[in-house]
Amino acid sequence: MTTTTEKKAEPPKQLEKDAEDYQCHIVLEKTTHDKANDKTLPSDAFNVTYVVDGKEYLDVTRSEKMVYVFDRYYDTYGRDSVKAIDYGYGTIRPNLWNITPPVKKRRKRRIKEDE
Repeated sequence: MTTTTEKKAEPPKQLEKDAEDYQCHIVLEKTTHDKANDKTLPSDAFNVTYVVDGKEYLDVTRSEKMVYVFDRYYDTYGRDSVKAIDYGYGTIRPNLWNITPPVKKRRKRRIKEDE
């Protein structure tokens, strides 16, 4: 008598993504509402409210699309962790945010010699 063993199909393994794959950048992590409502933040920032181990946290995250932010927090903290994703209060254009102005060099003064 021969026995056959049937193998159950396993679901495909999910590849873990790096932080760079989500196309978003965390500006302020686990911050307060006063710091998150700052007008000097970029205009493409989102306020993310999420829960981890029963504690509610707030992050300010920059991204082109809200779906990238959701994907990052969903994959990092799991199901039912993301409570809200709101638009931030920043007013600075994203391409001008966090750029230091160039330093102007002082010009040397010429000394006039009298003849």
